[in-house]
Amino acid sequence: MSVERLTVAQALVRFLSRQYTERDGVRRRLITATWGIFGHGNVAGIGQALVEYADDMPYLQGRNEQAMVHAAVGFARQNGRLSAQAVTTSIGPGATNLVTGAALATINRLPVLLLPGDVFATRPADPVLQQLEVPHAGDVSVNDCLRPVSKYFDRITRPEQLIPAALAAARTLADPAETGAVTLALPQDVQTEAYDWPAEFFAERNWRLRRPLPDEAELAAAVHAIRSAERPLIVAGGGVKHSGAESALGVLAAATGIPVAATQAGKGALPHGHPSDVGGIGHTGTAVADHLARSADLVLGIGTRYTDFTTASGTLFARPGVRFVNLNITGFDAHKAAALPLVADARAGLERLRRELTGHGVPAGYEHEYRAERDRWDARVSAAYAPGREDARPTQPQVLGVLDTLVTEDDILINAAGSLPGDLHKLWRARSADQYHVEYGYSCMGYEIPAAVGVALAAPGRPVWALVGDGTYLMNPTEIVTAVQEDLPIKLVILQNHGYASIGSLSESVGAERYGTAYRFRAADRTYTGPPLPVDLAANAASLGMRVLRAHTIRDLREALSDARAATVPTCVYVETETADTVSGAPPAEAWWDVPVAETATRPSAVKAREQYDRHVTARRRHL
Repeated sequence: MSVERLTVAQALVRFLSRQYTERDGVRRRLITATWGIFGHGNVAGIGQALVEYADDMPYLQGRNEQAMVHAAVGFARQNGRLSAQAVTTSIGPGATNLVTGAALATINRLPVLLLPGDVFATRPADPVLQQLEVPHAGDVSVNDCLRPVSKYFDRITRPEQLIPAALAAARTLADPAETGAVTLALPQDVQTEAYDWPAEFFAERNWRLRRPLPDEAELAAAVHAIRSAERPLIVAGGGVKHSGAESALGVLAAATGIPVAATQAGKGALPHGHPSDVGGIGHTGTAVADHLARSADLVLGIGTRYTDFTTASGTLFARPGVRFVNLNITGFDAHKAAALPLVADARAGLERLRRELTGHGVPAGYEHEYRAERDRWDARVSAAYAPGREDARPTQPQVLGVLDTLVTEDDILINAAGSLPGDLHKLWRARSADQYHVEYGYSCMGYEIPAAVGVALAAPGRPVWALVGDGTYLMNPTEIVTAVQEDLPIKLVILQNHGYASIGSLSESVGAERYGTAYRFRAADRTYTGPPLPVDLAANAASLGMRVLRAHTIRDLREALSDARAATVPTCVYVETETADTVSGAPPAEAWWDVPVAETATRPSAVKAREQYDRHVTARRRHL
């Protein structure tokens, strides 16, 4: 048998460069590049291997380990999970900084390969620099923090262990039902050990992404339930996009007239203007979608996890006797809400449903009803977007309204946390399947800027917008430097409202009186008073290498956003927004969200909030 003598790190990099995915006849590299920050745990192993095989495995330099994972996740999502990236770190803080990004990837079912360095397997010096000592377990390191947030985890303590572990890692990354963060912890001494590897280990390998068909009995039960319904509703989740099933969904909706509401991950599965599109659903949903959810007698969930924002914490699907049919590639999700499961690939399942539902359509009155309601909602969106006086400071919805007038189907909008996800889910008119990129599975502050870097690498030439509030910006601005270094013309929009506005509003609603949510000087009594802090985020962005445009009015904003969209260098638009306290903002929430309130308190705000909470919680139901 032919063998090649390489170090463990060299063998891993070479193996990764030969892995491919294939779906519907399209073949792509599974791991297209490796992000890295080097330290004593990976510089002599993985670092040297990346030099050795620089032509086969491109290297990308990051500034923060968590941010590198976010960038890789953004890249994978933009590539429809068909291509991913790896991230290598040293041991210690470099490795533990991966945990948040790994959780985000796994929760959102997006592939990323994590290669943290680890302490010596041979333990010649114990402890080494940055080692966590666990008195009762000598085989534990900080990398074990990654176990619960990884879909596959292994620690390579001997060279020959790499062969089955690398194959399992690639299989998991390419599996549409099991993908997420994959971690191979690499002790720093083992990385540099040489071994005689079988040549077959480095052969090109295709990992075919399955499109499993639905079981015929499950399909028959689902079709019967749909045909029996008078007020069916489709809930489109992220699985529609992961499967590339947008066209199949549009065909089914157009043929049957069933309205389609979208989760945060599913928004854009139908473009705005499709006759069946009724917008976002749930706590941040539209009035029309939430009304339809309350009155639906059948809910067809496609590729959705039914998070609490989608279900309004179990209060939204309120009609007695409502039934669920769940088309999902994982049985775990397909059985939620006591549904009739339809375990299959979203596109394959939709195509079969379309054939079996030939000739079926919803009652004409129902179709007329939801389309009229949708038109009324669209008018409310236009009112929220309306610019008012050109010399006025814009509200947050007005910022979105100005951007709405400038973008085309080529533009990609990225957001994850704060009040923007709610406004975007309610208001944004998605023009293409991949325009709306809101990470709301983990809703991770600091995701937007590094994700924009990853998306820009995946979609060169397309305008990529990272929309952030001041709170999110302060969490993780460092990958601006990466965008400058890589010459990626991302467009950053900083909306400054001097505090954690979203959580401040939530704090007020649950009786916590916005405590600790404003960025202001702290008085002796620990209240926050006075003017905003003299912090200049625009100057900060400029100091990191961005071209910065300041917008004080709606007129300025329109000019700045237009300039940024055309820019060929990383460009930031900084705007202070008017708050909803003085100017009307987005329409309020149309459905509840369960955030428990203090059961006993002396402050009147908390007492009142608990009374309201007790009224809402009685509407919760379990679908059994």
